[in-house]
Amino acid sequence: MEAKAFTRYVPVAPRKVKLVADLIRDRNAQIALDMLRFTNKIGAYYIEKTLKSALANAGQNRDIDVDNLYIKKIVVDNGPIRYWPRYKGRLHASRIRRRWCHVSVILDDGIQKNK
Repeated sequence: MEAKAFTRYVPVAPRKVKLVADLIRDRNAQIALDMLRFTNKIGAYYIEKTLKSALANAGQNRDIDVDNLYIKKIVVDNGPIRYWPRYKGRLHASRIRRRWCHVSVILDDGIQKNK
């Protein structure tokens, strides 16, 4: 059985969050939480928040064994890009792009249930 959680509009560039997501992909959920607590990257906070939400969602389902959960899939997608104008008075105005991302975590216990 699967448990899912999504965090939308994370105000960090997806490139920075993907570095942390690669660390915990295909690992046990509890080990991944421990790794995220000691990772000194800005994306670790948002992935840890999403992973805790997925664990809480799994706890609500009685068919899922919470102790054997592993990260089946973690996806970091591009979000919208906010544009800030450059300084006034310049001849050539350019933009400052502030990137956002979306984080998706899917947990699985590896046990197939017959329907």
